[in-house]
Amino acid sequence: MQHYRSLADVSIQNAWLTIGVFDGIHRGHQAILKTLAAGAHQNGAPAVLLTFDPHPAVALAGRDIKLLTTPDERAALASSLDVDAVITHPFDRSVADSSAHDFMALLKRNLGLSHLLIGYDFALGKNREGNAQRLTELGRELGYTTEVMAAVSDESGVISSTEIRKLVSVGSVDAAAHLLGRPYALSGPVIHGDGRGRRINIPTANIAYPESKLLPANGIYACRVRLGADLYTAATNIGYNPTFTPDKRTVNVEAHILDFDRDLYGQEVKLEFIARLRDEMKFDSVDALLKQIHADIAQTRKIISLESRSSTSG
Repeated sequence: MQHYRSLADVSIQNAWLTIGVFDGIHRGHQAILKTLAAGAHQNGAPAVLLTFDPHPAVALAGRDIKLLTTPDERAALASSLDVDAVITHPFDRSVADSSAHDFMALLKRNLGLSHLLIGYDFALGKNREGNAQRLTELGRELGYTTEVMAAVSDESGVISSTEIRKLVSVGSVDAAAHLLGRPYALSGPVIHGDGRGRRINIPTANIAYPESKLLPANGIYACRVRLGADLYTAATNIGYNPTFTPDKRTVNVEAHILDFDRDLYGQEVKLEFIARLRDEMKFDSVDALLKQIHADIAQTRKIISLESRSSTSG
């Protein structure tokens, strides 16, 4: 799969295309991408996802939107769904001010656009003029067909990135996983911390994370850890370590990987959040903290064991 960083870098013929931010690549997005890839390949055409960075609401309105997926994470997830090319195009005022006609003409030139697949509520172009009806009209003029997919819903309603962000931001990672179709995840290199965990015999991997990435609410989580092809279990703390550093204002992500004692500095790890155990707390003593940590570890083992058995039987 090719990941391009601008439309200017791309020259593709006969593309089947879908467009949108696609943050999270949740179950609704997956339905679109699977349909796109199946149809494209049946017709001998490349399946292409055009997405944007930064998020349009950040670029235009200055909103502080943290992302469920970085552009690279989005591209990797799309690749796993048989998409052939992902274009992460820079979103700025010039893109926002383009007419639907001009933008679709650009896609026709650069991608040889032959088929456009969009969600039911999709719109592009200045003042969102390029809705499904307008894009269908432009298709007849420019030489592509348009297909509109209905929303994917479950018992909670239409699945959306906005709703998933709300769930992750309050720590409801299990509910978020249901809408995503997989656990919410965070990836980054292991960096040096203050070494306090090792001094109390609970070593942790301090994980650097992109500034744009949405962190689950502060607290303790049962996680799976992917390190290359290997899979481990971790009790993970997100927060400020108030027992030792009550004035700290930078959020740390620290994973105590169970039954593991290797140097990970500089290595990339992926955390998959399975369940939230509790709030982050300030303890009156190190002994009280250690007692709670060991309880967290025991609970983490139980949760991951049950989750693994459920995944295997399912």
